[in-house]
Amino acid sequence: MATSIRPLYDRVILKRITETEQVRGGIIIPDTAKEKPQEGEVIAVGAGKVREDGTRTPLDVKAGDRVLFGKYSGSEIKVDGEEYLIMREDEILGILESAGKSKTAGK
Repeated sequence: MATSIRPLYDRVILKRITETEQVRGGIIIPDTAKEKPQEGEVIAVGAGKVREDGTRTPLDVKAGDRVLFGKYSGSEIKVDGEEYLIMREDEILGILESAGKSKTAGK
């Protein structure tokens, strides 16, 4: 997916990953009452943070990573009719890895 925006420095652009609608006890919860998901996919990343000596620190996340972030993290933006979040890398709590990758990483 190509976006028409490129984040600067240590910022990343995320797209929220929506969960499938869950019906508990036959009650359908309206969208306005649901909590926003705290999981997203990284769409674009900046070049990295600039240190005092002028060198750049590369980011740990890359485009395509699935990440967890805080409930009130980032700023919501709308680009080309799509809603995204833009936040600093340090607001990301963790990178979600698939079960297959984590088993081979321990060997």
